[in-house]
Amino acid sequence: MALKTTSISLCSVPALFFAFTLLCTLSLSLFFLSNPPPPSPSPSSSISQHDSIKVYVADLPRSLNYGLLHTYWASGPDSRLPTDADHQAPTTPLPRSLQFPPYPENPLIKQYSAEYWILGDLMTPPHQRTGSFARRIFNAQDADVVFVPFFATLSAELQLATAKGVFRKKDGNEDYARQRQVVDLVKNTEAWKRSGGRDHVFVLTDPVAMWHVRAELAPAVLLVVDFGGWYRLESKLSNDNSSDVIQHTQVSVLKDVIVPYTHLLPRLQLSENKKRTTLLYFKGAKHRHRGGLVREKLWDLLANVPNIIMEEGFPNATGREQSIKGMRTSEFCLHPAGDTPTSCRLFDAIQSLCIPVIISDNIELPFEGMIDYLEFSVFIAVSDASRPNWLLSHLKSISKAERDKFRQKMAQLQPVFQYDNGHPGGIGPISPDGAVNHIWRKVDQKLPLIKEAILRERRKPTGVSVPRRCHCT
Repeated sequence: MALKTTSISLCSVPALFFAFTLLCTLSLSLFFLSNPPPPSPSPSSSISQHDSIKVYVADLPRSLNYGLLHTYWASGPDSRLPTDADHQAPTTPLPRSLQFPPYPENPLIKQYSAEYWILGDLMTPPHQRTGSFARRIFNAQDADVVFVPFFATLSAELQLATAKGVFRKKDGNEDYARQRQVVDLVKNTEAWKRSGGRDHVFVLTDPVAMWHVRAELAPAVLLVVDFGGWYRLESKLSNDNSSDVIQHTQVSVLKDVIVPYTHLLPRLQLSENKKRTTLLYFKGAKHRHRGGLVREKLWDLLANVPNIIMEEGFPNATGREQSIKGMRTSEFCLHPAGDTPTSCRLFDAIQSLCIPVIISDNIELPFEGMIDYLEFSVFIAVSDASRPNWLLSHLKSISKAERDKFRQKMAQLQPVFQYDNGHPGGIGPISPDGAVNHIWRKVDQKLPLIKEAILRERRKPTGVSVPRRCHCT
């Protein structure tokens, strides 16, 4: 806990007590001379042990995290991709002795790689973790939170890539078997029983990660890219037929943390920025469901407009260079809702210094409260974007000076959305200003509410059950 000093004001002391005031002043002077205050840390200084969150890593078999990477690299090509660079023949199997295998470059999986980088930081030797906000400890009773090191995204994607047809079933579903194993192991620990799971942290960045056991994880702190997949599931379970009413019983901005996707395109430095000849750029799928229906409307309005590029595709092995060029030569990058409110496209745009134009009424964004997205993004209501010529006119009204200011702010914030620490296997020092530390700082902000919820639960008489409520938007 950080040391606190108490400030004592002497301005209101009457003259009658001047002698007493002088005595107090001399005493305080002697105190501070003998106990000088600590120097103010510089922005680049390492994080002290008092400026951290204490994290205990739950004991799970290696087969549920790094072992899954060996399974991935030993598997065949991903049937969902026309070309899979990770499994091009001839392939050399990874040695089983490799302790920390690389994470896939497969874009369908890589965009959700937060689980890999967060665990990699915690697995890094303590003497190298001087810049980490999370302080790993080895006694669960002393922890602020318990991190559950399950690669839930990789587990789900392995199933989807090999046998998608059984994903929603339980029989013959290897991902479900792993989900069940994780939940059974964790819920049988004293740490879970002590808190009801409220201080446990799960990384569930893929919208379908741990699909079958979500209700059992609802009390925990969930690291998610948005709430889209969760709300959709809850609305199906609701007895209310209105699509506008969603039962917020499993996810909440009060207890959970929105984290960035892993960007798929390389970072463009502000000094490398060149003239942008295109006004607006979009590359992605035209046809989406639910909130993503706005894409088809936008496509019809913008597809044949001069100085606007609308391309079908995904930045995989064949479309990556096209996406890099498109984003780096455009003033604005369109970010409409898809099957879920957000996508990795937003973070590719930030790394490309292409001003995001966000058309997603229900979007949640990473690190809100730490970052003001209005300083570098344009937010448009779906109703306005759907009006003919409205979006084009609005973007043209944004001056060059404003655009330059947006780009300068993006350049400052690019590291905040960066996971990769540049070390093999993700094992090594991380950037104090990077995504991993921002995630842990956001979790740290939840601690008072977590502790309050645990205490409230403990004081309930035996047999009393209160429905879970998370009405918090």
